[in-house]
Amino acid sequence: MTIKVGDHLPSVSLREPSADGPKTIQSADIMKGRRIVLFAVPGAFTPTCHRNHLPGFLANEAALRAKGVDEIAVISVNDVHVMKAWEEATGAKGKIRFLADGNADFARAVGLTFDGAGGGMGVRSQRYAMLVEDGVVKVLNVEDAPGKADVSSAGEILKSL
Repeated sequence: MTIKVGDHLPSVSLREPSADGPKTIQSADIMKGRRIVLFAVPGAFTPTCHRNHLPGFLANEAALRAKGVDEIAVISVNDVHVMKAWEEATGAKGKIRFLADGNADFARAVGLTFDGAGGGMGVRSQRYAMLVEDGVVKVLNVEDAPGKADVSSAGEILKSL
């Protein structure tokens, strides 16, 4: 079942880069008591994700925080090492939190996967952006195609704040 506005996000193990190496965290711990913008991409370094989606959130980081967002996080079905390399390559370290959903556990738990096998990518997360307050989905903008970053853009999330 696909998650919807008003639902609580499931608690799923994710990995993130840290100074001490890969760190396992629970999605519920990230969201608890906080206002988070979480956006998902089909793959780090892929064209739309790397040139359009992530840069929009990076450019709008201050505006999102000014609207009361505690943290901006990106999640992708990639391993933690790829997410670390992407974080470093984009200059987003300390501005956007990079979360690795290597086995698509989170994407499956929220019902937002797609089959990218035709492009050699296997199971991936759909592209979306959501506003989460204390673990509850308040806004959910899901793209209708993986190559689009329109309704899931930082600008659209800003409009909903």
